[in-house]
Amino acid sequence: MSQFPVKDGELLVGGIPLSRLAARVGQTPFYAYDRQLLTRRVALLRAALPASLKLHYAMKANPMPALVCHMAGLVDGIDVASAGELKVALDAGANPREISFAGPGKRRAELSQAVAAGILINIESFREVAELAAISHETGCAGRVAVRVNPDFELKSSGMKMGGGARQFGVDAEQVPDLLTEIGRYGLAFEGFHLFAGSQNLRPEAIAEAQIKSFELALRLAGSAPAPVRFLNLGGGFGIPYFPGEQHLELAPIGANLSGIVERAARELPAAELVIELGRYLVGEAGLYVTRILDRKTSRGQTFLVTDGGLHHHLSASGNFGQVIRKNYPVAIGNRMIPARLETVSVVGPLCTPLDLLAERMELAEAQAGDLVVVHQSGAYGMTASPQAFLGHPACVEILV
Repeated sequence: MSQFPVKDGELLVGGIPLSRLAARVGQTPFYAYDRQLLTRRVALLRAALPASLKLHYAMKANPMPALVCHMAGLVDGIDVASAGELKVALDAGANPREISFAGPGKRRAELSQAVAAGILINIESFREVAELAAISHETGCAGRVAVRVNPDFELKSSGMKMGGGARQFGVDAEQVPDLLTEIGRYGLAFEGFHLFAGSQNLRPEAIAEAQIKSFELALRLAGSAPAPVRFLNLGGGFGIPYFPGEQHLELAPIGANLSGIVERAARELPAAELVIELGRYLVGEAGLYVTRILDRKTSRGQTFLVTDGGLHHHLSASGNFGQVIRKNYPVAIGNRMIPARLETVSVVGPLCTPLDLLAERMELAEAQAGDLVVVHQSGAYGMTASPQAFLGHPACVEILV
């Protein structure tokens, strides 16, 4: 499952042996992201998708400034979810015309910042229309807007559903015509639609079906729009494998489906640029979480490796970030990749809670205090999605190699 090579029994990150990298960082735990793997993933996507389709990076997956700066040079645009993320995107050199802002609870100050920056704001409520109208009047600058639509369907088999049914995200599809009337009445600069039905999906046929439904819904809604559709974000949902039995997402059928949608759009929405928005898929497999074993102990026949990192740095690997039934992320002893012996152990962190579990009864290389445990698939929803202040342990660091 890992994209990271092995040399002399150690994982290589950016061509550097793991133990040497840990010495360079000067502490554990840390996250390490490999820029070559990031570049390779974007190139893989570009080869599979229609050339005219724009690719945006959803930086909520990983907002590390150095990583965002690297991604800004690879993708066509950045999608942000707060004013804080907007600052990172602008500092990274992203083109404001290609930055969009989504989120169900945008504060007045954030909307003002977004209008001043000239980015595209994905409207998610009638309140936001009124707020933006007032801001546009005060500043003399018409806010650029798209409507985030809560569709009347969901992305089947997605790890997290963000559309269909009652949702806090976007505006229900049946209410969108009224919202479009308000946008026109207030004179906001309408540009298009944003639809995001779900995330972490490994079934290409489900993703393709949602994309077709999203396009057809946008086509119907365009009839009520105050201006031609110039922007259509079809969302993302591309997943990565985390657990045994999961396979990498097959891109070919998704690319073929998107080619058909692009051809239809050229006829039916000729002014529109089509966008897909991906986060986890772009960065998830390019990251490792690295933590050092502090202690090895046996309790009633079960061996525990106690590390200096845990759920406070990597909540999702602990199983407490949306898993219904806890499963192990891919974990290894990063400096013992060619093991002399294997053993079944549990890897736990230093926190005073039984939830602090990185690997449960997993077969790993026999390890001792001082060895390095790595958690693969850790490039997305890692450090910033975790309660770092919990119990007052030292903070984690991130590096881009």
